[in-house]
Amino acid sequence: MLIDTYGRVATDLRVSLTDRCNLRCTYCMPEEGLQWLAKPDLLTDDEIVRLIGIAVASLGIEEVRFTGGEPLLRPGLVGIVERVTALEPRPVTSLTTNGIGLKRTAAALKEAGLDRVNVSLDTLRPDVFKTLTRRDRHGDVLDGLRAAQDAGLTPVKVNTVLMPGLNADEAPDLLAWSMEHGYELRFIEQMPLDAQHGWKREGMVTAGDILTALRTRFDLTPEGAEERGSAPAERWLVNGGPYRVGVIASVTRPFCAACDRTRLTADGQVRTCLFATEETDLRGALRSGAPDEEIARLWRQAMWGKKAGAGLDDPSFVQPDRPMSAIGG
Repeated sequence: MLIDTYGRVATDLRVSLTDRCNLRCTYCMPEEGLQWLAKPDLLTDDEIVRLIGIAVASLGIEEVRFTGGEPLLRPGLVGIVERVTALEPRPVTSLTTNGIGLKRTAAALKEAGLDRVNVSLDTLRPDVFKTLTRRDRHGDVLDGLRAAQDAGLTPVKVNTVLMPGLNADEAPDLLAWSMEHGYELRFIEQMPLDAQHGWKREGMVTAGDILTALRTRFDLTPEGAEERGSAPAERWLVNGGPYRVGVIASVTRPFCAACDRTRLTADGQVRTCLFATEETDLRGALRSGAPDEEIARLWRQAMWGKKAGAGLDDPSFVQPDRPMSAIGG
C-alpha cells in the first residue's frame, strides 16, 4: 500500500498526460502560454502504462484519473485508456478535461473503457468564457458535454471556478442549468497554483460565498461525512434530492486528513500533494532499467513522507514552482 506516517492510504492516482493546453484560463496561465515540457522529458505511452500497472498491481491503486494540461491533446490517449482498463485488478478510470475535444473523442474513449469525465466550465455566457479562457470555444465545450453524456461517460461532472467580477454571480444559474441537463456540478475554490503567482486569498470566492448564493434559490441539505468518505467535494442535496451539488473548498475548508491521492506528472515525477514542493523521480528509474519492485519501493518511500496538510493557512506557505497545468488536477 501507499501509506504515510499519518495513516492515510493512497488509492486514487492522478496521472498528468501533458502540460499543454488549448485554453489560457486567467487563473492558470498567462495569455502567451508557458514553456512546455520537451518531448523527450515526457513519459512515453508505454512508460505511463507500466507505472500505472505497478501502482495497480503492487501499490493498491483502485482509481486512475487522467489529467493535463489538457489530456485530450495527448495523441495516444485512447490507447492508454484501453491498456489501463485491461489491467488486473481493473481500476476505475476517469478523465478531467476542458471538453473542447470531447465531441470527437467521447465515443472512442467509452469504447476503450473510460468510465466517466469531469469537464471544466466556469460560465454559461460565451463572452465571459472568452474573457476567462482567452479563447472563443464556449460552444465546443457544450458540445463536448453532450457528447460525453450521449456516450455514457456518466455521471458527467462539471467543474466550476468562480472569479470575482467575472462569473461570481452565476452560481445559481449554473446549478439550475446543470440540473436541467443532468450534469453533476462541483464548485472549486480558486487555488494558489497559477503560473503568474498572482493568487490572493482576500480576492477569492469562498465556499461560504458560493453556498450563500445558491441558497437564494435552492434549499440545500448537507450530506454526512460517511457519504463523503475521502472525496474532496462536500455535497448537498438540492431541494431534498435526488440532485446533489458539490463544493471543493481546498483553501477555506481543507480535507487533507482524508486525502487518498497520489500524483504522477507528465514527466514522471511523483507528487504527494498538489502543493508539494518536492518530487520523486520515477522516470529516471524507469529509463535506467530499474525493475518494478524498485520503482514500487521509491513510490512507497515518497508517499511515506507526505506532509499532514497543504499548509495554506501557514504564514510560511510557499506556492509550488509548478503551476496546475504542469502538475495535473
